[in-house]
Amino acid sequence: MPDARASLPAVLAIDGGNSKTDVALVAADGSLLASVRGPGTNQEHHGVDGAMQILGEIVAEAAAKAGVTSEGLVARHISSCLAGADLPEEEEQLAAALRRRGWSLTSAVANDTFAVLRAGLTPSPGQPAWGVAVTCGAGINCAGLAPDGRTTRFLALGRLTGDWGGGWYLGQEVMWWAMRAEDGRGPDTALRPATAAYFGLPTVRDVAIGIHLGRIARAELLGLTTVLFETASAGDAAARDLLERLAEEVTAMAVTTMRRLGLTGPGALGTPVVLGGGLLAARHPLLTAAIERRLAAAAPGATPRVTDTPPVTGAALLGLDYLGAAPDAERRLRAATVTPLPGEAACQVIVDQTAGLHRGVRGDRPGEDEAMLAQLGGHRLRGGGLRRDVGKRARCRARRVRVGVAPDQVAEPGRQLERGPRIRDHGADLRPVPHDARVGQQALLVGRPERGDRRDVEAREGRAEVFPFPQDRQPRQP
Repeated sequence: MPDARASLPAVLAIDGGNSKTDVALVAADGSLLASVRGPGTNQEHHGVDGAMQILGEIVAEAAAKAGVTSEGLVARHISSCLAGADLPEEEEQLAAALRRRGWSLTSAVANDTFAVLRAGLTPSPGQPAWGVAVTCGAGINCAGLAPDGRTTRFLALGRLTGDWGGGWYLGQEVMWWAMRAEDGRGPDTALRPATAAYFGLPTVRDVAIGIHLGRIARAELLGLTTVLFETASAGDAAARDLLERLAEEVTAMAVTTMRRLGLTGPGALGTPVVLGGGLLAARHPLLTAAIERRLAAAAPGATPRVTDTPPVTGAALLGLDYLGAAPDAERRLRAATVTPLPGEAACQVIVDQTAGLHRGVRGDRPGEDEAMLAQLGGHRLRGGGLRRDVGKRARCRARRVRVGVAPDQVAEPGRQLERGPRIRDHGADLRPVPHDARVGQQALLVGRPERGDRRDVEAREGRAEVFPFPQDRQPRQP
């Protein structure tokens, strides 16, 4: 057994979210041995036992891929950053569940925001990784780590705990302003025609009725962040005000975290502020500039930086930190990680770094397609994803496909195209394919989604992005 343990991977890294889970096995020198993506494992959705069952399947696949043969043991240490680990008691409950699995000799559980923080930090050799991270995807959250190891974070349970921001909130706000502009209760705004055009409908009223009757999934409101960014770039006052408010919320969380940790005031160190999650990683110039301007005024010396490094890399780096790995290990791990393009959604497909195999998500969990929609909503913001003429969306209505539909499953009978709100699309099942030297370490962008009808799918090569989404139970009500 000692010899078998000595040959184990050093770290089993887990980034468990609402819509997906990324697992990586990493050697002590930072070499990436295996990486697998699977369905979401948020214990708030599946329960602890259900989440561990899903995670067990993903871990088993990663272990087999890495050639791990030890009975039960998969790695020396587990570094697990999980959505739904919002309270100390939840962290302990999840840590106990991981210990019962017997996958490692030691384990640590943290909220997934800490993975984003570590992913965005590159400390000097011998220096601790510290700073503040704000992640903004479907929801918003913030966490901080002081140089002396003290931590702080927010509950991030939605409006109940004072939160505002993320795709859920912005989608609701876009609808609110568009509807009031249309019915006369509010000023006119370009959000009105752009919202109707995004859904391919004549009026915002038709959109609202479609959502109310279940013809349009509520998760599709997340895609209105695209409309928001487009109209803000065109100069619309209401859209720009929403971006300013989001920048204010991001700054408020970051500065409050710094104050809690004593990182502000005279003599304070220049605190790194990592900006992660789909909406911030998109690097929209108006939003990024607003955050930088507010941070400079509220916390002089703070250094904002946008990260598009996958959070599972951050989880792996936390594990290597725990084990006291050599500085070269971080460099080697970062070099082995496929760098994603900010703002590009990958439709749950990654490329194995060594074998060049395309792998897709097993979309076989209850409610998983809605979670995938939540992951992808609002992230088609860069790299040709913007449509300058939002009116084109009406003509593209027939080209939209719900997330999770594999290319070979799109040609369905006509009676299945208009699905009820509780009927799921088939999950993608992309089999491994032979290595193609032209692909290299690029990710394959399959099924580029446009929220709406499920009749067609586009495929092109791009880069993968992993978006962490803190639990956001209650979108803002107007």
